[in-house]
Amino acid sequence: MTTEHSAGAIVFREEDGKIFYLILHYEEGHWGYPKGHIENRETIEETARREIREETGITNLKFLDGFKEQTHYFYHNGKERVFKTVTFLLARTRSKDVRLSFEHIGYEWLPFDEALEKITFKDEKQLLQKAWSFISERGV
Repeated sequence: MTTEHSAGAIVFREEDGKIFYLILHYEEGHWGYPKGHIENRETIEETARREIREETGITNLKFLDGFKEQTHYFYHNGKERVFKTVTFLLARTRSKDVRLSFEHIGYEWLPFDEALEKITFKDEKQLLQKAWSFISERGV
């Protein structure tokens, strides 16, 4: 069995005192966060920053210290079973404009409840709940 490691981030912005989360619509049909393979000797933050830039065009990011969560899942690449670990950080941006990559067919900036409803996978819904709690507790 092959293993893969990726990194990404839950990206949020504040507008008029409200928090909005960026979720991406993937070609495969699901909704989730920007993420991708860790390349060469990149750190998790370097990978997350690069993937966000490549997938959304957003470069104005501030990663919040203390938030680091992982998801784990299996998928099939042809006949091969792959175990994937994705490490997610939490990043704040002031940017509202998004320039999607070819990997995505849409995006939305949504408040917590709407984002939670739209995100496809259970583990990524749990990540959003953890991010919301983290932001709420720190008054970010």
